[in-house]
Amino acid sequence: MTFLPKSISRLSLLLVTSFGLMACSSSNVASEAQTAQYKQAFIDKQLAAGYDKKTIDFFLSQGHYNQAVINAITTPWEAKPWDQYYPIFLTQKRLDAGLTFWDEYQDTIEKAAEQYQVEPEIIVAIIGIETFYGKIMGNYSVVDALYTLGFYYPPRADFFRSEFANLQDLTQEEHLDIKSLKGSYAGAMGYGQFIPSSYRHYAVDFDQDGRRDLLNSPIDAIGSVANYFHQHGWQQGAPVAIQLEQTNNKPDNLNVWAGKKPEYQVLDFIPYLPSSSNSIQNNALNPALLIELEQASGNEYWLGFNNFYVITRYNRSPLYAMAVYQFSQALKDAHTHPDRGTNL
Repeated sequence: MTFLPKSISRLSLLLVTSFGLMACSSSNVASEAQTAQYKQAFIDKQLAAGYDKKTIDFFLSQGHYNQAVINAITTPWEAKPWDQYYPIFLTQKRLDAGLTFWDEYQDTIEKAAEQYQVEPEIIVAIIGIETFYGKIMGNYSVVDALYTLGFYYPPRADFFRSEFANLQDLTQEEHLDIKSLKGSYAGAMGYGQFIPSSYRHYAVDFDQDGRRDLLNSPIDAIGSVANYFHQHGWQQGAPVAIQLEQTNNKPDNLNVWAGKKPEYQVLDFIPYLPSSSNSIQNNALNPALLIELEQASGNEYWLGFNNFYVITRYNRSPLYAMAVYQFSQALKDAHTHPDRGTNL
């Protein structure tokens, strides 16, 4: 799971920061001092956690600065408008791969869906969006990525330094070879792209071989993704999102969701709901949020429910959550009705 900048204005700020970091050398004393401060904070935290100084220093020595990581985090795909974002993920090739994966691991997926009360298509969609079913897990060194962001990237240094600490714990707990760990520029790894803290807290040994292996075991990954959603409050059978009528016009007096817990109720959206949504209107007090999708012809507006918010706990971008939801529906339809073909 990757946590990314959310707005163009913030993106601009991060770009300025990254260019400053490119010049972070002996001539830039302030940046060096800040990095030294970050490293001392990390050492102090790990000493308090029970590590000895020699072990901490050795772990720090395993990480190296990587400018490509800074470049990647300051130009995320989630900064694109929706009409340019969704074609990256909602493709026929990914749908076909998802159906193949579902067929291959159907018993495991059904078991995870039942045990954790999460729809199977959501599990399959997440793994497909994240890594194309294990084909694209990332080529960044995880230790270098977290080292770079934790000690050289002030906008998110505290968060990524904490992940760097979790990586030290994780490699010991799961007996991982730190030098061989590859993942995303944000240090996410495995079939489901779990950052170290999520790996430690939500991974499960679903194949019962004595290891929680999200790097090589699709079965562990399936169970772990389902557990992640369960632990974050997924409600099986509940709606995820629905497109509003008068789609090009923003509903009056309602703010577009900005990352916090849903601040509205379904009741606030009733004038904008399609006439076929009686079951949704019958739950008028349920939490709700407003989603804006930028299309070339104008904006679309959607009502998002609690389950949509849960998807954003995996990745905070509403574009990501919408891509997962729409891909899951295409998977469900194609898997349920194979006679219709598998066209996305």
